[in-house]
Amino acid sequence: MTSTEQAGRAAVVATPAAAPARRPRGELAAATVGSVVEAYDWTIYGILAPYFAEALFPGTSPTTRLIAAYLGFALGFLVRPLGSVLIGRLTDTRGRRYGLTLTVGLIAAGSLLLAVVPGYASIGLAAPLLVVGARLVQGLSVGAENPSVAAYVTETAPAGRRYLYSAVSYGGVVLGSALSFIVMNVLLAVFGESGVEDGAWRYGFVFGGLLGLTALWIRRGAAECAVFTAATAGGAAQGAAPPAEAGEETGAAPPARAASPWPVLRAHLGRLAVVFAITSGATTTFYFVTVDFPSYAESAGAAGKEETSAALLLGMVALLAAMLGGGRAADRFGALPVLRLGFAGLALGTVPLLLAMDSGRVPVQLVTVVLLFLLGLPLAVSNVFAGQLFPPAVRAVAVGLPTAAAISLFGGTFPMLAELLRSAGLGAWLPWWPALTAAAALAASWAVHEHAGHEHPGH
Repeated sequence: MTSTEQAGRAAVVATPAAAPARRPRGELAAATVGSVVEAYDWTIYGILAPYFAEALFPGTSPTTRLIAAYLGFALGFLVRPLGSVLIGRLTDTRGRRYGLTLTVGLIAAGSLLLAVVPGYASIGLAAPLLVVGARLVQGLSVGAENPSVAAYVTETAPAGRRYLYSAVSYGGVVLGSALSFIVMNVLLAVFGESGVEDGAWRYGFVFGGLLGLTALWIRRGAAECAVFTAATAGGAAQGAAPPAEAGEETGAAPPARAASPWPVLRAHLGRLAVVFAITSGATTTFYFVTVDFPSYAESAGAAGKEETSAALLLGMVALLAAMLGGGRAADRFGALPVLRLGFAGLALGTVPLLLAMDSGRVPVQLVTVVLLFLLGLPLAVSNVFAGQLFPPAVRAVAVGLPTAAAISLFGGTFPMLAELLRSAGLGAWLPWWPALTAAAALAASWAVHEHAGHEHPGH
C-alpha cells in the first residue's frame, strides 16, 4: 500500500470516529449565511452594471462601456476554478472554518472596494482596473465558497438530516439572488433610475459589504469540524503536524508542509468526472431559466419579459420548496433517487414543455415552476453528495475543482451561447442544450453508488 493510500484510509477511518454532535444549528447558520452573501454579491454586480458602467469604464458609447463592465463579470467566472484549488487547498489543510472565513472575508472586501472606487473621470484607467481586480478577488473566493460549505456541512450535519442541511445551506444561494433583486428595486424606488446612475448604485455594494462582514462575524464563531480535527490528528500521529485553526496563535514553528493532494485526486478521477457532469446538468438549466428565459420566451412569442420575470418569482418559491422537500426525502430514501428523479424530469421534460409553451398550449408560469421544481431536487443533495465521494484530506479541492470548472464552462457561457444561437436563427434548438446536459448528469449518476463514498455512519 502506498503512502497516499494509507493517508486516504486514515482519513476515512477518522471520519466515522468523530461524528459531530455540537451546535448543528449554529454550524448550519454559518454555512448558509455565506451562501447568501456569495449569491448576492455575485448577482448585484450584473444587475447594477448598466448603472455604473458609464461612471467607472472608458468608452465612446454607453454600449462599449457596458460591454467592458460585463467583461469584468466574465473574468470573475474564469478565475473560479483557480480559487477552488488555491483556497480549497487551504480549507483542506488549515481547517473548514479557516476556509469559510477567508472566502466570505474576500467577498466582503471586494464589495466594499466596489462601493468606494473613484470614477473614471477622477482616476482614469485605475478605476476599471480596480473594478476588475475586485471581481477577480470575488471570483477566487466564490470558486471556493461552495466546496468549503459542502465539506463543512458534510462533516457537521447530524446523521439523518445531512441532506436537509445541504438543501438549507444551498438554499442560501437562492435567497441571496432574490435579495439582490429586492435591493435593486428598493434603490430604484427611493432614488429613481437617474439617481441610481448618479451614484446610488454604490449603496448596493455597501449593503453587500456589510452583509459579508456580518457573515464573517458569524463564521468566526463557528466550531471547527470534528471530522477535520480527527483527520489532521491522524496525520500528526503519522508524523505530520496538524494545521492551526483560523486565527489561532501558536507561537510555534510552522507545521510541516502538507502532502500534495494530486495523487489522491488522480485516484478519484472518475468521481471528479461525475461531479463535473452533475454540476454541468444543474448549472445549465439554472442559467437558462433564471438568466436567459425572459429573452427566450419573448423571442419565441410566448410571453413578454415582464411576464416571464414575474413568473420567475413563483419559480423561485417552487425551487426552494423542492430543495427542502428533496433534502428530507434524500435523508429517508437516499440521495441518488432524488438526484436522478430531478435530472430525468429535466432530460425528458424540458423540450416538450418549452415546445408546448412556444405554441401557446402551456403558460410560461407553469413551465417556469415545473423546470425550477425539477432543478431543486438535484440542487438539494448535490453539495453533500459530492462531498461524501472524497476523503476529508482533499474534500474541498475535490468538490471545488470540477464544480467551478463546470459552472465556468456551462454557466458563464450560457447567455452568450443563447444569443449566438438566436442571432443565427437557431433559437428553437436552445432547449436541447439543458436537456442534453441533464441527460449526461443522469447517466453519470450511475457511475457511483449511494454508499461507496466517505460518508458517516448512520447515513
